[in-house]
Amino acid sequence: MGRTEPWDLVWQSRSGPPQVPWLEPDVCDYLRKTDARSVVLVPIGFVSDHMEVVYDLDTEARQVAAELELPMERAATAGTHPRFVQMVRELMEEPEPVPCPLTCCPPPRRRPQAS
Repeated sequence: MGRTEPWDLVWQSRSGPPQVPWLEPDVCDYLRKTDARSVVLVPIGFVSDHMEVVYDLDTEARQVAAELELPMERAATAGTHPRFVQMVRELMEEPEPVPCPLTCCPPPRRRPQAS
C-alpha cells in the first residue's frame, strides 16, 4: 500500500459522539487491502481490555485476518500489569501542583466562528 514506514496507523472507532463519523482508515478495511504478510494490532488508545477492544480487534479484526489467511496478533494493553499500576499509584501520591498565578500565562484564544 505504498508505505514508507514499517507500520501504519489505522482506527477501530470514532472519537466523539455518535454523530461523528468513525476515524479512517478502519482496521478491518485496512486488513482487506494491506500487502503485509502479517500484522500486529496495538490498541494504543486503551489502557485496558474492554468490550470495544475485545470485539473490534479480538473478534472482528481476527475474523477478517483469518478469512484472508493473514497472521495476526494483538498486543496486550497495560491493564493491571504491576509496573503500570505502580505508575498510576505514584502519580496519585504526588503532591498537588501549586497553581499558576493568574498572570502567569496568557488567556486561551478562541477561534472566530464561521458565520
